[in-house]
Amino acid sequence: MNYHAGMKFESSNPILAQLPMLLFTLAVAISLSLLLASPELSQAQKHDADAEVTKLWPNGIPDEDRTVGAERDFTKATDTLIGGRRIIKLGNVSAPEIHLYRPEAILNTGTAVVICPGGGFNILAWDLEGTEVAKWFKSIGVTAAVVKYRVPTHRLKVPWQGPVQDTQRAISLLRSRSDELGLDPKRIGALGFSAGAVAAARTGLMQKRTYRSSDLIDKSPCKPDFMMLIYAGGLSNADGTRLNAGLVVDKETPPTFLVHAFDDYVPLDNPMVLMRALKNSNVPSELHVYDAGGHGYGMRRVDELPVTSWSDRLNEWMSRRGLLDVPTVEK
Repeated sequence: MNYHAGMKFESSNPILAQLPMLLFTLAVAISLSLLLASPELSQAQKHDADAEVTKLWPNGIPDEDRTVGAERDFTKATDTLIGGRRIIKLGNVSAPEIHLYRPEAILNTGTAVVICPGGGFNILAWDLEGTEVAKWFKSIGVTAAVVKYRVPTHRLKVPWQGPVQDTQRAISLLRSRSDELGLDPKRIGALGFSAGAVAAARTGLMQKRTYRSSDLIDKSPCKPDFMMLIYAGGLSNADGTRLNAGLVVDKETPPTFLVHAFDDYVPLDNPMVLMRALKNSNVPSELHVYDAGGHGYGMRRVDELPVTSWSDRLNEWMSRRGLLDVPTVEK
């Protein structure tokens, strides 16, 4: 048996002669098995290929001692398709992050939006109500940060607490980096879907930060300058007569854009009670109620459901408020 520098392998034993090819085949098989062993992570990475990922709490979450299982996608093959496609149901999130999508410099309006996906505080509808929405904002010149907030929290005594803390922290983080990111610190909004809308709404309607400040990032304010709440629940009491405890609307409340479907299983009382409070405090806001659409359509267009064109109305609303104006650069 001789081995030469030219990679020639000779042997009188036919099995040993095939050993290099067998080893190569084995290496390829092992590599493929490792890739296929965690399809959930590869799906998330594929959708976030263009995003800049930043940890929200690099020094640890204040007063947090809860642990969950390994982060993964809980989507099943039998799940209902949305807009003809599956969705990523990201769960067991214990290390909150923002996934940042930045527009080209020439398109940058200086406006930013923190996006809170829904999922009943159990999972995050990561692509449907997160990355797909972020890419749309990026296309119109808005910096978008998808909040990978803590889940599941739906069985905790205060299920919204962790998600609200992560959302407040995300807004403070963007404001602290406004110069670096080319943002106007007075044009940072919050958008949420379903349970994510609860997190976004509480971030805009609660009077103070809900966690102990931990570093210089928390020196920057955590309240959004405008809000967008899509099929929001958790806003009104059971009778639909008033806002839930802790939600305060006054003249300092940010302008708000709301969308709901008449046939949504989440009661229409939620956006209507909030809209009435906004009107009473003279906060310029807009509510769109569509006759059909149900719940959980995200931004995926369906021809026979006009509710799925709500992003057109949002674009118009933001434009009227000057949020899509590209700043003039002085020579």
